[in-house]
Amino acid sequence: MEHKWKRLISYYKPYQGLFWSDMLFAIMGAGVTLAIPLIVRYITNEVVYMPEPLKMILTLGAVMLGLVVLEFVCNFYIAYYGHIMGANIEHDMRNEIFSHYQKLSFAFYDNQKVGQLLSRVTSDLFDISELLHHGPEDLLISVIKIVGSLIILVSINPFLALAAFALVPVMAVYAFFMNKKMKKAFKENRARIADINGQIEDSLSGIRVVKSFANEEVEMEKFKKGNSRFVESKKRSYWYMGSYNSGLGALTTLITIVVLVVGAVLITGKGMPVADLITFLLYINNFTEPVKKLINFTEQFQNGYSGYERFLEILAIEPDIADVPGADSLKDVKGDVEFENVSFHYEDNKEKVLNHVNLKVRSGEYLALVGSSGGGKTTLCSLIPRFYDVVEGRILLDGTDIRRIQLKDLRDHIGIVQQDVYLFAENIMENIRYGKPDATDEEVIVAAKRANAHDFIMSLPDGYLTDIGQRGAKLSGGQKQRLSIARVFLKNPPILIFDEATSALDNESEKIVQESLEELAKDRTTFVIAHRLSTIRNAERILVLTENGIEEEGTHAELLAKDGAYAKLYKGR
Repeated sequence: MEHKWKRLISYYKPYQGLFWSDMLFAIMGAGVTLAIPLIVRYITNEVVYMPEPLKMILTLGAVMLGLVVLEFVCNFYIAYYGHIMGANIEHDMRNEIFSHYQKLSFAFYDNQKVGQLLSRVTSDLFDISELLHHGPEDLLISVIKIVGSLIILVSINPFLALAAFALVPVMAVYAFFMNKKMKKAFKENRARIADINGQIEDSLSGIRVVKSFANEEVEMEKFKKGNSRFVESKKRSYWYMGSYNSGLGALTTLITIVVLVVGAVLITGKGMPVADLITFLLYINNFTEPVKKLINFTEQFQNGYSGYERFLEILAIEPDIADVPGADSLKDVKGDVEFENVSFHYEDNKEKVLNHVNLKVRSGEYLALVGSSGGGKTTLCSLIPRFYDVVEGRILLDGTDIRRIQLKDLRDHIGIVQQDVYLFAENIMENIRYGKPDATDEEVIVAAKRANAHDFIMSLPDGYLTDIGQRGAKLSGGQKQRLSIARVFLKNPPILIFDEATSALDNESEKIVQESLEELAKDRTTFVIAHRLSTIRNAERILVLTENGIEEEGTHAELLAKDGAYAKLYKGR
């Protein structure tokens, strides 16, 4: 717990100037509100009884006017610069969590919903920044007003002050009890809103599938269920919050009534002047207002701290794939890849997808992987760039265990063209440039030409500056695939992985894309996961991968002559 608080406080460090000035203006603002009732008491007790009171009343009126201006300046500074500090802290925390997201492996994302991860970067962090901005100043202002009011009230009339503060312990116990209940309820709210975000993201990302099956009503029903669960959790938290607010509100009003009744009794017994009761009532307002501020702070604290705990939950997840200390950098990569006794299974399933695989692929070799679905073809290729780590054995690149190589270096030397092309909501130029972020426009155009993409790009309304929509929705499958190939041409890696890159294309698009792929594969170590066996007849070596491992190996002609697993697959298609 102590560690959590130390870490939370550390986010103020870069903004100490803003923080302390915010606190200074909070103290001055609280001081003003304490000073004005004292001036009112002085006027009603002393000034009105002076021989010529008008001049003093006007002078004190001007002083109070000046204090109001000072209060305005203080409150503006707190509201504006305090929020700026909160926004800066939120910015830093968002950078931290997004950077952490980038380090986590596929295994983490296999078990997560994007909408839930998104809520931790948006609503959770906003609540944390509101707590970090408002929390300290609200506490400071409240303490100054409560303690200051107590000191002043005791100096005016100790008996009446005692009566006013008698209900404070009751308020404290009530607040503590309701606090615990609210914390639990607010944490549940966080989880529910994350569920809703996940559902919205899922439904909107798959809107084409939803509409093609005319399943809008199904999606609406799913959403209504999640939304109703959210309302139920909100109801619970609002019940506690309502009990908390109304209970403390009633207790603060009760304080005013007690002061009024006891004060009236003292006045009738000549134990206190009327002016002191007026001052008391002004201070009671000054005392109950910070109590209400503390009520708001409690709600804010529940929101902010439960958001902070969820933020820490993510940061506590250690990347399971990371550079080892002293990892090597890559230079002059030839592209020899070797699997030595490699076995692998996914985290949530102990059944091995790959079992003691041994494989040598020479630099520049074109290797095709075929086999039934679930045989481990994609998994085998995902191990090379360390999207997942081997469970047993090792993979060598130019004789070095890939776990000894810096992750960025390793992936910089591997180009991947997948069946499911992901294009960002940018123009075509920026999408291709993703393969080499510092590439010039000319380099991008050369890469597009080599990928047979230049002609269709130039036929678009804005050429390379054409906006292609979310995930490239305005392009055909073949066009998207050629852009992804252009990216890899620009990256220019020595090792390539084609993961069923043409399986979703029509015959005409497949022919053009296949030409681009063959051009890209020249003089590079290439792994091709093939769905259509017709596309790999010219491969130097074909591996048939099944749940038993590498079942067959050879050229297209050799494997057909064997009349084994490959022949069955080929004839079956």
